[in-house]
Amino acid sequence: MQTIIKDINQLDLDGTYTYADYLLWQFEERLELIKGKIFKMSPAPSRTHQTILGKLHLTIGLFFRNHFCQVFLAPFDVRLPKKNQDASDGKIYTVVQPDICIICDEAKLDDKGCLGAPDLIIEILSPGNSKKEMDNKFTLYEECGVREYWLVEPAENAVFMYVLNEEGKYIGRKPAISKLTSSIFPELTIDLEEVFG
Repeated sequence: MQTIIKDINQLDLDGTYTYADYLLWQFEERLELIKGKIFKMSPAPSRTHQTILGKLHLTIGLFFRNHFCQVFLAPFDVRLPKKNQDASDGKIYTVVQPDICIICDEAKLDDKGCLGAPDLIIEILSPGNSKKEMDNKFTLYEECGVREYWLVEPAENAVFMYVLNEEGKYIGRKPAISKLTSSIFPELTIDLEEVFG
């Protein structure tokens, strides 16, 4: 039987962990697992981050209110098995908590969150998480088949959109600074001046 972990200091921060391990962690610090490695999350996002998150969530939530896709806010566990992995073996090494994710396949949803790639993920950059979001998560989301990925850069008042092509590689779109239209949901248009204002 595995042991409940109540203090982050009980973990080997250089170790490799699975989602099964993650479920036993009962401490206040927020973590994500990316390919088995622990990534600490900011204890509390900034006011700017939360303001942008709220405005995006409101706009996107209203758009999807009569749609079969569902919108979720962090903290919400997204478990990402390796490509072609049978997730029923319990050896999932990646669990992330995107700021916003949109999931259209209801079969991916369960009481623990989402198992498999959301259709769209939105991450809002903060000074402490920029490298993780731009490097590790970009590669991860591309490999796992997230169809569209938005990186929101508050310092630049811009959104960088990446869309998965037929070869499974992200293609970057022109940075959006006034209006943003989703590639996979073309009727979803967001006034960024309002979001960043």
